[in-house]
Amino acid sequence: MGTSNRSFFMACAKVDYYPAAHWRRGTKGGVECRLCPFNCVLFEGKTGICKGKKNIGGELKAINYGLTTSMNMDPIEKKPLYHFFPGSRILSIGPNGCNLKCNFCQNYNISQEDYPTRFFSPEEVVNFALSRGSIGIAYTYTEPLIWFEYVLDCSKAARAKGLVNVLVTNGVINPDPLDELIPWIDAMNIDIKSMDGRFYKKICKGSLDVVLDNVRRAVGSVHVEITNLVISGLNDSDDMFFKLTDFLAGLDPLIPLHFSRYHPDYQQTAPPTPLETLERASAIASKKLKHVFIGNIASDNANQTLCPKCRKVIIERSGYTVDKVEIENGKCGFCGAESGVIGA
Repeated sequence: MGTSNRSFFMACAKVDYYPAAHWRRGTKGGVECRLCPFNCVLFEGKTGICKGKKNIGGELKAINYGLTTSMNMDPIEKKPLYHFFPGSRILSIGPNGCNLKCNFCQNYNISQEDYPTRFFSPEEVVNFALSRGSIGIAYTYTEPLIWFEYVLDCSKAARAKGLVNVLVTNGVINPDPLDELIPWIDAMNIDIKSMDGRFYKKICKGSLDVVLDNVRRAVGSVHVEITNLVISGLNDSDDMFFKLTDFLAGLDPLIPLHFSRYHPDYQQTAPPTPLETLERASAIASKKLKHVFIGNIASDNANQTLCPKCRKVIIERSGYTVDKVEIENGKCGFCGAESGVIGA
């Protein structure tokens, strides 16, 4: 099942609106959503910027609960997560909406526009994952944190059945909801779009500081990998690459960093990222980080996992396919060093 099969999602079951988890009452019938730092103040009938929360009768409701735009079995490497159960497949689902407004969004049709959805209960999603041999559930494609109530319920149901939970996220959420969710999450790929706060404010309508704070909160609690979509002329300076490298190295030099190639989409017309830029970014980051990858390119040379110590190839990939794994009990099969890879 995928977003290309629009007719599949047209016949959506009627869903009663679900109580939102993080909000407080305001004045004159208004409510304040406390899920993410935008803290939307909504009066009767109004919907938040994420399109997932609405004031109904003076209470905040999650009107996106269980409504998914897509349901696919994906390689875990597609998230991208390269050091979490390499070579496995995971059931991937995502809501309609986002709490950022990036003008370069690569999935704008399901994040920024209204898109057909279909309702699946947490139990249905878990049973589907089990029936397909999935290692778990990935909440992805758009911004899963705007699906907070549903992700939390699904994650608990999945954990009860021995499945893992993965978030692919922009990292824009308030501390309390993140702390509530993290115990149920096993891995996260967090998108750091730039190390320039002005970029976030102008291009994404968000805050860099919020994202960096949440990366700090997640590292050490769950497996974390980072993606940076490199856009020509906007976030591709050496200064940005050095700042990103220093930030991650200060947390843990084993954090995998994925530089991803941009192509023009949605409202952004900058040219596609030159391969030379991505290679320059990788060279800078590799001075302090042990695992740096380049995505959305034809070559596989920049997508092999090397042992942090002996630097031999311990995970060999072709695209999203894992061809060989030289890891035993989490350690390099050549020198015995800790690999930092989970599930291999």
